[in-house]
Amino acid sequence: MAPAGGVLVIDKPRGPTSHDVVARVRRALGLRAVGHAGTLDPMATGVLVVAVGEATKLVPWLTAQDKTYETTIALGVETDTLDAEGREVRRVAPSPELLHELAAAREGRAAPALHAALERERTRTSQVPPAFSAIRTEGERSFVRARRGEATELPAREVKVNRLELVECRADPPLLVLRLEVGKGYYVRSLARDLAEALGTAGHLTDLRRTSSGHFSLEEAVPLDGPAGELAAGVQPLARAAARALPVARLSVAGARDARHGRRVAGEELDPRTPGPRAWLDPEGDLVAVGELGEDGYGRVLRGFVTA
Repeated sequence: MAPAGGVLVIDKPRGPTSHDVVARVRRALGLRAVGHAGTLDPMATGVLVVAVGEATKLVPWLTAQDKTYETTIALGVETDTLDAEGREVRRVAPSPELLHELAAAREGRAAPALHAALERERTRTSQVPPAFSAIRTEGERSFVRARRGEATELPAREVKVNRLELVECRADPPLLVLRLEVGKGYYVRSLARDLAEALGTAGHLTDLRRTSSGHFSLEEAVPLDGPAGELAAGVQPLARAAARALPVARLSVAGARDARHGRRVAGEELDPRTPGPRAWLDPEGDLVAVGELGEDGYGRVLRGFVTA
């Protein structure tokens, strides 16, 4: 692995926290500078993008990328965490009408109430996060307060739903299997709560698997419990990872020199000259910085990188 670091895509198993995954990678690679891009709950499995070394500077852009999931929602019971790891707090038996719709949808027949509830979730633009979440309230993580039994009401946050598909449903036991693509800050556990409520019942996640995070997918993920050498071999080079997280701009020799010293870069030293954050690569293809073109026609460095 190049000293500059890079990105490692882990297929997280059920059980460990995202912090546990980072600790395992730190031990395996013998490096302190390791972080992750997008928390997965202990119950959840699948793609966890881990940034190593200089790539930790890419985390804000890696985290901002859309993510895809496959999930199973059990209907009739709500837990305090809104997933199978939590304590049951509410039981609302699905109505006969809902069970009839689930059976009808399973057989390919009309299920208007179910499909209307799904359509509402497809058009959702704001969502209340679960109380058991890492969001800070009054200087403390929400899940810490929730574990103490304190009532925590988090404000709704803006969310984006690109795609929400019904994969399977059953009436006995009542459940829904969904596939979805969502933006940053979306909680699939909140989907279980809100969708179940729209259907007149309660619900919680029994399974959640992240299948992609941005352009990083399960097909390239390595197992967490593999040998250290396998983890090291799976680290993708810094420039390649940046080019998958951001659009790319090429710097001239002079532009690369200025960017490495944190100086403004003349617009003619950048290609293309378009707005928005971009991964700035030098003529050899090494990552120099994440930068953006200003209204004055000069590029400015947002984050600089030390390459091998």
